[in-house]
Amino acid sequence: MASLRKTREMIVIAYAEGLLTDEEFMFLYETNQPVNLELPYYEYEEFNFDENISEAECKAEFRFERGDIERLADVLQLPPTFTSPQGSVCDRIEGLCILLRRVAYPCRYSDMVSRFAKPVPVLCMVSNIVLNYIFDLHHHRITTWNNYILNPFAIQQYSDAVSDKGAALNNCFGFVDGTVRPICRPGEHQRLVYNGHKRVHALKFQAVALPNGVIGHLFGPVEGKNHDAAMLADSNFLTALEHNAVSPTGQQMCIYGDLAYPLRVNLMAPFRGAALTAQM
Repeated sequence: MASLRKTREMIVIAYAEGLLTDEEFMFLYETNQPVNLELPYYEYEEFNFDENISEAECKAEFRFERGDIERLADVLQLPPTFTSPQGSVCDRIEGLCILLRRVAYPCRYSDMVSRFAKPVPVLCMVSNIVLNYIFDLHHHRITTWNNYILNPFAIQQYSDAVSDKGAALNNCFGFVDGTVRPICRPGEHQRLVYNGHKRVHALKFQAVALPNGVIGHLFGPVEGKNHDAAMLADSNFLTALEHNAVSPTGQQMCIYGDLAYPLRVNLMAPFRGAALTAQM
């Protein structure tokens, strides 16, 4: 099947050779106008990671060193190539770079055309394919209890880091909160995703942040109307804390949340009420 650009070129050639009338030419040319802004991706040089990307460009555009990108592709177990639904093929390094460039804020797909010499729809499809592949293969590392980053010795290190900053708690290793991500107002079931506190239609996520900046656990998305405490119950993370959040010495460890969360052995929150004593 010819691309839209090729189709329009053939229409122009047919008109120049007198095969189309003025009316037929105008009708066909207007009918085959692109829906999105047409960017001349075919005028740019094809992406070549080994030859066309400097170390500085790699760090600025992808947020990784050159050698780290290749190691990242190995660690993520990316396949040799990715194929989009309309047949476009790119190797795993290009696919990973497309995703990294997309999530390096701020960035739009149109900003990536000159780098990858691909049209916006293809960049969008490749980015989503790589993202879905990584999620399907590795999501369990942050959606379930990960003993590599949440083992007793690591939890103790996180707790020591929090305590060293002057925290009153000596067993707190992480911080939990819900985040509201606004979405367009849906045509149906608007009440399910409407968040009355923020007054937006949204999806919500729950994340547990560790002192080293890593997300220790992630739950969601859920409907925007859900309360943070309801998300905590649905995520079953408290149960995971009860069974796993212990120091090497056997001390029960906890996470810290705001007033939306209940008080538990493994979950601390601020004192409630306006009248706080000096000790509080």
